[in-house]
Amino acid sequence: MKIGVNHLVYDIIRKIPYGRVSTYAAVARAIGYPRAARAVGNALNKNPYAPHVPCHRIVKSNGDVGGFARGQKAKENMLKQEGIKIKQGKIFNFCNIFYDFS
Repeated sequence: MKIGVNHLVYDIIRKIPYGRVSTYAAVARAIGYPRAARAVGNALNKNPYAPHVPCHRIVKSNGDVGGFARGQKAKENMLKQEGIKIKQGKIFNFCNIFYDFS
């Protein structure tokens, strides 16, 4: 991912509705860099706009909660506050709450 593209990541993340999640890969596709899922994660790790840019709503493609700058438990708590259920580190009913940017 090119330097200066982080703002694209932050802009697209703002579109994820409350109570929904998306993935690093979906964000990468949405910003036009389909092979940059890891770079999306790096940009979100440095997110200076949280919680206005809700990076806690980004999870792994397999439904795992994934990492978070403030720790996985903090991420799980934020998701649970939005009504998202988590079982054994995975998003419950992932397919139904997944947000696709297309």
